[in-house]
Amino acid sequence: MRPLTEEETKTLFAKLANYTGASLNNLIAPLDDGDRYVFRLQRDRVYYVLLSIANLATSVGRDKLLSVGTCLGKFSKTGKFRLHITSLPVLAEHARYKIWIRPNGTMPFLYGGNIVKAHVGRWSDDCPEHQGVVVYDMNDTPLGFGVTARSTTEARRLDPTGVVCFRQADCGEFLRDEDTLFAS
Repeated sequence: MRPLTEEETKTLFAKLANYTGASLNNLIAPLDDGDRYVFRLQRDRVYYVLLSIANLATSVGRDKLLSVGTCLGKFSKTGKFRLHITSLPVLAEHARYKIWIRPNGTMPFLYGGNIVKAHVGRWSDDCPEHQGVVVYDMNDTPLGFGVTARSTTEARRLDPTGVVCFRQADCGEFLRDEDTLFAS
């Protein structure tokens, strides 16, 4: 387990900033008790963990340590960063743009489908195209995240079957990909 390099940090922050915006600073801000959250790399996965716990984890051998903290995602072999569904609690807390889907759109989304206009209950104002959004149900329960296919103003003019958000990850992945989600 090691800290991220400068290039890895830039790649990670660019991906997170797409979803969190200016509240990215809140992810790394010191806490009231003097501790802070840090990003650590174990194999190719990035973990979001308290610094005090990360320091304790250094006493565990690399081959024995499976996980520590919240897994945000993993780096591909080409150096790109891919967010996992396990990062949803962190993203939902700091999300800048949000989409709420109606009950009739919840199951299609959780089965891996994109969000069409007919399923949108409401969403954040002034959301631009190709922006990261967190998807909620109408009870404010985070279900996943995605990338907008259209801006808010363009989406209002779409027909009901037009795609407004491309799915990146959803809570249904815990069941669909349970064999490979945490495998190294």
